[in-house]
Amino acid sequence: MLYAILCYHSEDVVGSWTKEEDDAVMARLAVVHEKLARDGRLGPVARLLPTTAATTLRKDQDPPLVLDGPFAETKEQLLGFYLVEGGSLEEILDVTRDLAAANPGGAYEVRPVGVYHPGGGKP
Repeated sequence: MLYAILCYHSEDVVGSWTKEEDDAVMARLAVVHEKLARDGRLGPVARLLPTTAATTLRKDQDPPLVLDGPFAETKEQLLGFYLVEGGSLEEILDVTRDLAAANPGGAYEVRPVGVYHPGGGKP
């Protein structure tokens, strides 16, 4: 089954890291990435730009309202995600623990992913 591991953290904290601190976190994460890729379990990984680059479409009215970012009112923001193949939730939680050890602070949310292919294309 495919799982999404959603990465939450405070943009203020992550944005305050020096280039050296950011590079050190990315180097530790690369160790986890390489293991998953070697095992053929790593799907796309994305690091999102700051919420100040976001645009929000609010669909509670007609026509929908389009707002410039930021539109985050929580302390932690979604900063990126992984797609990882795993046989069980416990297996994915082991991967998540490795990511957490490499990247201090914040939180990870794990969700199973249902895959569909619009237009009937093959995966």
